[in-house]
Amino acid sequence: MALFVAHQCALGGMNARRVDISRPGVASTFGVETEQGKWTMIRHGKKDPKLNRPADQRKALLRGLTTELLRHGTVTTTMARAKAMRKPVENMIQLAKDGDDYKKRMVKEYLYDDELAEALFEQVPQRYAERNGGYTRIVRTLNRRGDNAEMGVIRLV
Repeated sequence: MALFVAHQCALGGMNARRVDISRPGVASTFGVETEQGKWTMIRHGKKDPKLNRPADQRKALLRGLTTELLRHGTVTTTMARAKAMRKPVENMIQLAKDGDDYKKRMVKEYLYDDELAEALFEQVPQRYAERNGGYTRIVRTLNRRGDNAEMGVIRLV
């Protein structure tokens, strides 16, 4: 079995070469799982973390964490989750600042609580009127006792 791989040559250009992935140790280098007969895609330019979950579970986790952060103002979670939820939280606040009906529907669709979405549109424009982004702050805390995972507190500024 062969795979065409793009690699950078010494002069700075890109070359394609054919690689025999049936040889031991070669398949894992290029992200191919040969034992199961399954190809693993290489994630070029994908910056969102996977959080060791399938896409539907990851999206539900981020929706739940975002809803709780906007409800309580602070959430203690792992650093990876805190960094991943920063983007949707900032997006929800920005949508609430703009404040038209279409954006209100978008926020209600994302959050799990419609009353929270209504309150968001009432409170956010005056709270963050002078701030253009940077609505959250992540502070590292002690590692979790059971598995030594990096923990942090994400707060609304």
